[in-house]
This record gives sequence, C-alpha cells and structure tokens, in this order.
Amino acid sequence: MLISSEKQLNPKIGVLAIQGDFDAHATALREAGADAVLVRRSEELAGVDGLVIPGGESTTFLKFLERDGFLGALQAFVAEKPTFGTCAGCILLAKEVLHPAQQSLGVLDATVERNAYGRQIDSAIYTARTALPGGPLEMVYIRAPRITKTGKGVTVLAERDGFPVLVEQGHLMAATFHPELSADRRVHQRFVDLVRQSLR
Repeated sequence: MLISSEKQLNPKIGVLAIQGDFDAHATALREAGADAVLVRRSEELAGVDGLVIPGGESTTFLKFLERDGFLGALQAFVAEKPTFGTCAGCILLAKEVLHPAQQSLGVLDATVERNAYGRQIDSAIYTARTALPGGPLEMVYIRAPRITKTGKGVTVLAERDGFPVLVEQGHLMAATFHPELSADRRVHQRFVDLVRQSLR
C-alpha cells in the first residue's frame, strides 16, 4: 500500500521545450523524483502537474508562444498550477520587466531587469548560502536577469550582492541562475516537492 501511495505522489512535470537547455531540466527533474516530459504544444499543458520554463531569450519565447494560442493557455496554467521559471523563465513570470520593458505572464510579484549582469562573456559560477538545507549552493549565471523588487508574498531563498536570485510565491518558483547546469539537485527537488504538495 505504501508503494502505491508513493506512486500517486510522483508528479508529472513538463518542461517548456521551445528553447534553452530543456533536456538538462528534464534530467534534473527525473533525478529529483519526478516524471519529466517535454511540452511543445499548448494542449500538452493539460497533462502535467507542474511546469518548468527554462532559460533562453525571453523575447524569442514570446514570439513562439504567440502562435496558435499558446500564450493564453500558458497564462491560464501559470495562474493556477506550480510553475518554475529559470533565467528567461523568471523574466516571463514577473509582473514587471525592465531594460527594456516587455510583455510577460505577470504572475510573480516581482520586478526583473533583463541582462542585468552583463553579456554572455560575463557569465559566471558562484557558490552562496541559501535557505535550502544542505550547505552552500552552486549557481550558474548566463546573461542573468536581476530581481530588483519583490512583493510581500514573495519568499527569498537566496541572494547575490543583496538581490534575490531564488524566490517562491505560493505555487510559483523563480531563479535568475541555471540550476539545471549544476550537479546539485536541491533547487529542482524543492520544486518537485512543491508540485507534490499541490497534488495532496
């Protein structure tokens, strides 16, 4: 009976497979205990319990999503179901996007500046303390955005130079770095646990 119960709590999590390293996210989710599937069409959202929106270029994401009603379906999904946005995914979730301003899904109560840490050559790997158990966390930054402001309902789990880099708000998570590029699975595990909780 215990085995059956564990299977019921094994969430099916989609990874938006439009651009970015979606395969690395899928691998990380599987290693964290989820069934990971790639999502390329709006109708596939109905079959997942949670969703990861990976990095890439946020304006390119929007161009793809505006086709075939995908953007509207995604907006409806992220408003209710667990969603984790990394880098460009974080930008898409934010209520306000600056430098330059652009459209977003507008669900995460945060202001995000695009490419705040510089160009591709300014990418870096940092190790810092977080609210996650298990000691310092490796964080890989690639043309990372910066969260400059968060609302009262947002919990900051990690910071860099005094700015939030990993946050939670209800059923939402966002990171300005790329946890899928690290061997440390604690960030993905946090999201898998969040999805599990939503299924109870």
